[in-house]
Amino acid sequence: MTMVGGMRGASVRSFSKDASVKDHKLRAGTARRVAGYGQPFVPDIVVYLVLTIVSGVLVTAVPLLLQRIIDDGVVPQVREVVIRLGLVVAAIAVVESVVTVFTRWFGSRIGEGLILNLRTEVFGHVLRQPIAFFTRSQTGALVSRLNSDVIGAQMAFTSILSGLVSNFVQMVLILAALLSMSWEITLLALMLLPVFLVPARFMGARLSALTRTQMSLNADMHTRMTERFNVAGALLVRLFGRPDQENREYADRARGVRDAGVSIAANRVVFMAGLGLVASLATALVYGMGGLMAVAGELSVGTLVAMAALLSRLYAPLTALSNVRVDIMTALVSFERIFEVLDLRPLVREAEEPRDIPSGPVGVSLQDVSFAYPAADEVSIASLEQRPEAETMDGHLVLHALDVDIPAGSMVALVGPSGAGKTTLTSLVSRLYDPTGGVVRVGGVDLREASMSSLRATVGVVTQEAHMFNDSIRANLLYARPSATEEEMWAVLRAARIEALVERLPDRLDTVVGDRGHRLSGGEKQRLAIARLLLKSPSVVVLDEATAHLDSESEKAVQRALDEALSGRTSIVIAHRLSTVRNADLILVMDRGSVVQRGTHGELLAAGGLYKTLHDTQFSR
Repeated sequence: MTMVGGMRGASVRSFSKDASVKDHKLRAGTARRVAGYGQPFVPDIVVYLVLTIVSGVLVTAVPLLLQRIIDDGVVPQVREVVIRLGLVVAAIAVVESVVTVFTRWFGSRIGEGLILNLRTEVFGHVLRQPIAFFTRSQTGALVSRLNSDVIGAQMAFTSILSGLVSNFVQMVLILAALLSMSWEITLLALMLLPVFLVPARFMGARLSALTRTQMSLNADMHTRMTERFNVAGALLVRLFGRPDQENREYADRARGVRDAGVSIAANRVVFMAGLGLVASLATALVYGMGGLMAVAGELSVGTLVAMAALLSRLYAPLTALSNVRVDIMTALVSFERIFEVLDLRPLVREAEEPRDIPSGPVGVSLQDVSFAYPAADEVSIASLEQRPEAETMDGHLVLHALDVDIPAGSMVALVGPSGAGKTTLTSLVSRLYDPTGGVVRVGGVDLREASMSSLRATVGVVTQEAHMFNDSIRANLLYARPSATEEEMWAVLRAARIEALVERLPDRLDTVVGDRGHRLSGGEKQRLAIARLLLKSPSVVVLDEATAHLDSESEKAVQRALDEALSGRTSIVIAHRLSTVRNADLILVMDRGSVVQRGTHGELLAAGGLYKTLHDTQFSR
């Protein structure tokens, strides 16, 4: 192995890191917390380190055997020694290959196990965050925590751990062997070490800057592709976009990535060529000085060859160890970024001793309920936001001392101008948020004391934009109740007035609905969402503008499906079209976070006020 070849994997990998992390100040206790993630893998880590040490010893042993082959076998022409030691070298090669296989296997087992644990922990924790977390965070930055940062954290237990131990063992053994052979040549060789390290430091900073630029350009290019390649983005481009300009802008970004890549490759080639030159000069120096000593009888030929081989293996671990702090800090910073997410406590948490909401028809009540949206630092992380800044509504009450009682099996409609607080009220009923003041009860149980499983089983929601996963109709239905039978799925499709459509589809229940359900029309998607709700069979139904953007024909079909869905259930309906809530048992008129009127359709029209104004505006034609 040449000097350059030996250090290629160890050094170049370090130079691709951002060297600025070495000055980063970690939070107290980060290292101890990181060590805790290694607890499940302690037996594997011990075996892994033992194998790494054995590998380091074997790497050092081969040059020493070469010395004995030359001095004790080749020079005195003793064939038995050459054969015997040659077989030992061959045996070491076999053992080293076996050790390498097992080392890689244990390393993969530790690394992939750690990635699995971290990803599942972060994924589950993120899903428990309030909706405000997702409205503020960049999806790309959040996904990065589950991918690049998790993989970076994994390095702490595999690449860095094995590299640190292996390089240290090799360095100690090689230095000890070199000093025992010739301390003069060893010291002279070590004097060349700064010639390796100084360019490494300079080039490391240069490559880090170029790598950051390339990563930024790549992220920008990928963001643009993601926005244009989803259904909504592609539709917008087709309707309003300029294809030539889109191509030019994308090509500009792609050229930036190309130029950065060429610069990185060129700098690495120059650096490696320089190191190759220095390595060749060092080899020449060793052979020159050592050769003179061998001629003078102060050094054997075998020793000279062994020292040259050992020196070729010394610069790689020395250079790698000189960069180990940057590598370790890079891994720890990745852990710290993951801990940022894990340390963000969900605002809505299950009680230590939760209660189940009673089954069957249940009522809903809000007693003196007030609500203010949480501040940014309560629900989000600045590093996940594109432009972290306070929202105007944060900390300000959007609901004021609401008292609402909805008897079991009744239908209550919420009407009022945009921004009145209607959706916020229903978010409290489904416990997307907890009230700032007062109590929300379902079936007589304070939702802060209710078990999450019983709440999800009791309250069902159909939103204005019903979301569908890019999966089959079957999978989207079963998301509501995985244990449902095919007969039950067809029954709810029939009740939602969409059975005939599904039967006409080529794959019926196994038909994929496309990204966000875009292969279905708006009315079809809403009826499928209602079918999913019926399969869940909740006792309380929340409808948030479920027919707002539908044409008249689709609205009629969806409304018939809704009549089926609401039958016998407690329902809360948000509607701007007052014609859809005329038959409600109670209509609550909201404005600026308060209930300003309540009554039936006829009572509210007779009373005048905001409801009559809204009604007259809609039906003035």
